[in-house]
Amino acid sequence: MRWLDKPYHSLDYEMKRQFGCKVYRLALDGGCSCPNRDGKIGYGGCIFCSAGGSGDFAADRRLSVTQQILAQEEKIREKRPVDSFIAYFQAYTGTYAPAEHLRSIFTEAVSRPEVKVLSVATRPDCLPPDVLDLLARLAEQKPVWVELGLQTIHEDTARFIRRGYPLEVFEKAVSDLRSIGIDVIVHLILGLPGEDAGRVLQSVRYLNGCDIQGVKLQLLHILSGTDLAEYWRAHPFPVMTQEEYTLLLIDCLEHLRGDIVIHRLTGDGPSDLLIAPDWSRNKRSVLNGIHSAMKTREAWQGRLA
Repeated sequence: MRWLDKPYHSLDYEMKRQFGCKVYRLALDGGCSCPNRDGKIGYGGCIFCSAGGSGDFAADRRLSVTQQILAQEEKIREKRPVDSFIAYFQAYTGTYAPAEHLRSIFTEAVSRPEVKVLSVATRPDCLPPDVLDLLARLAEQKPVWVELGLQTIHEDTARFIRRGYPLEVFEKAVSDLRSIGIDVIVHLILGLPGEDAGRVLQSVRYLNGCDIQGVKLQLLHILSGTDLAEYWRAHPFPVMTQEEYTLLLIDCLEHLRGDIVIHRLTGDGPSDLLIAPDWSRNKRSVLNGIHSAMKTREAWQGRLA
């Protein structure tokens, strides 16, 4: 099946189908922390997480939500005329705060007419009943997505990366969110230590049995200042080559259900923090290489027909 110009169900296609235009993400910081940093679950966060809480490209948290949105919009509009956006609360754990605080920042975001979707990145163990009720009310105004950082289904890897919750917690979160009509987007990391292609594809096939609507596939980045960087220096493990990543990524896409929207094919490592893999610095080149490989691979030629 062909989704416009791509042989997979891309977010770009889905946004044009729903809204009739291209929609861009605005990376925001809601001022939340993380229970894996403040001691409730652990300290230091997940082993791969930077000091910015995976929100290194988010706006300045010292600004109001409206100020953050306007600042991010201005950056995008310097390159292209845009009038439709996703308010993406990316930094740290986006629901790890009192419900009143979340109501204030999320309502401020969805009240803006140019914001078409509210998207919140969080942990599945940070969705208490009052937050679920808030999300359900917001979904009556505009579409709401919740992004869950699963990364892997394998418990040994989850312990190594200090994810901090078992798989059944993820499953309950998906059930709770779907019961109130919230779309669920799942993050998977490709290239984690000890995770060969077979184990990655097990995670992908598992997601096919879950009631999820989207997935983000992320290349493992080794970033300066993280515990993963220290581990890598002490116990070097192979990082993926660009060819290895491209082939594994295509395998993942081939195994995913066709209705699952692909929100990300790789990811960004801040250039001042990125240690490895160095080839990932040029994201545009990486994406071009992925799309080129898709067009020349026999299985994908069939989808493009």
